[in-house]
Amino acid sequence: MPMEKKSPIYTILVGGAAGDGAKEAAINFGRLAAKHGYEFFLSVEYPSLIRGGHNYARVSISSKKVFCDSAELDAVVALNDETVEKHRSEIKKGGMIFLDSAEDAGKKGLINIPASAWVKEENLPRLFRASALLGAVCRYYNFDIVELNNIFKEIFGEKAGPNILLAKKGYEFLQSKNVQQVFLPRRKCAGKMVLDGNEAFSEGLVKAGLKNYFGYPMTPSSSILHYLAKKAKEYKLKVVQPENEISVINMALGASYAGSRTAIASTGGGFALMLEAMAFAGVAEIPIVVVDAQRASTSTGVPTRTGQGDLDFVRHLPGEYPRIVLAPGDADEAYLIAGAAMNLAWKFQSPAVVLLDKHLSESVSTVDLQTNKVKIENPKIAGNGAAYRRYAFSPDGVSALAFPGEKGKVVKISSYEHDEDGYICDGVENAKKMCEKRFAKTKGIVVERKKYDSIKIYGDKKAKNAVIFWGSVKGPMLEAMRAVKRPYKAVQIVWLEPFDTDRFLKEIKGVKKLVIAENNFTGQLAKLIREKTGVEIKNKILKYDSLPFDVRELAKKLDKIF
Repeated sequence: MPMEKKSPIYTILVGGAAGDGAKEAAINFGRLAAKHGYEFFLSVEYPSLIRGGHNYARVSISSKKVFCDSAELDAVVALNDETVEKHRSEIKKGGMIFLDSAEDAGKKGLINIPASAWVKEENLPRLFRASALLGAVCRYYNFDIVELNNIFKEIFGEKAGPNILLAKKGYEFLQSKNVQQVFLPRRKCAGKMVLDGNEAFSEGLVKAGLKNYFGYPMTPSSSILHYLAKKAKEYKLKVVQPENEISVINMALGASYAGSRTAIASTGGGFALMLEAMAFAGVAEIPIVVVDAQRASTSTGVPTRTGQGDLDFVRHLPGEYPRIVLAPGDADEAYLIAGAAMNLAWKFQSPAVVLLDKHLSESVSTVDLQTNKVKIENPKIAGNGAAYRRYAFSPDGVSALAFPGEKGKVVKISSYEHDEDGYICDGVENAKKMCEKRFAKTKGIVVERKKYDSIKIYGDKKAKNAVIFWGSVKGPMLEAMRAVKRPYKAVQIVWLEPFDTDRFLKEIKGVKKLVIAENNFTGQLAKLIREKTGVEIKNKILKYDSLPFDVRELAKKLDKIF
């Protein structure tokens, strides 16, 4: 995939205290940009506190696809003084600060907008201040305030009046100041949806036939639960929050056994509670999609920041059964991978694990659900006639499915080793044959893998330098490609298990310098590659401070190696 030529990127940071609505205002600015035909990428940063702390969202917009937001700011929208203090040094020369203040700034690059005073005059909650500042930013970037009003109407319906009023005040206030605008011409709207990674993943699940979702809130997986609960009536879903993660997976396995496509999600600590039930799914051949949305560090770790520390964990779950482990790199891929995981789980009657991470799960961007298609693929279903055997031996290891309540069929499953009918059987020969049956599916999974991009290539395909990565490192990696001095080949691993050894070796053939970039301390993808291919990658760029890669930092490190 060749990279598009670089086009101007404008980055706006919206910051404030918890409850100030910084994230929501930034997302609405992204929506506004999208309505004018621009692409955008937004990341959020907030501390692990119930109340308080500095919260901010950073949104980068451009006429071309934006893979990651920039740390260099064109404008700061400050709902408190702390935001100015913390981010002033990140503002580009000629950048602008919009601050909620009644004082006359009298300083170049600083515009004080009396949002708090307006809110007080209208007897509204402080949260509405963000709409006033957003109106001013709308004027600054030459966007149509009618489109901003439409966004408020889409979100709040008949209750959008106060937001529209305050946005108008901010827009007209900036207009009266004769501030020089950044002229962004209106472009043809691409009609893309605005979703974060978890929401895009949820949409993919639904398109692939999801009927039940079980989840216990644990950042950064929580918004999958929230989004599907909000959409449950529209999408005819059953969405349940049980009392803990153990209940989550066992209820999900019951729903799947009954014939309903089911998914669950947690993060490392919650997923760890599911291990016994995951092994049950493996031996009982129960199809289920399980998401591990990774956070930083270990155990509770850094709950609101990102990392890639669970790859070793999900690859080495207890027991022996075929592993399906997939890792999307952005929201578009999250949508497609959700559908793939659901169809694979049901086609091969085995758990499918998807690795997300906080940076991917909670970052918001424009997502193309129209071009990217997800559909339901039907599993092998038992017909009428001969007596049904749930675990009947077959050359491909896949037994025909039937579900409880079907006339003339007994559907028995067991966490013990079992015979073809599902009854406990610890005979030596039977144990051997059942293990071989389950692993016979691997050949079919590998064949199925050819339908998907298990490994994706970006940049200069003939370059003698190559960088390997997975997950949300994709965004910074592709943006860094535009900033480095020497071109390189970027190799994204999407299918972690089963790993595509032949394709990988083909893609790195002739490469002189090989680098791997990961958001963990131990280089877990590098270890997987060495295990599967024998290739030792010595040049590692490992980031484990709980933050995603910064594009400039990554580009400098790559220039130093290449």
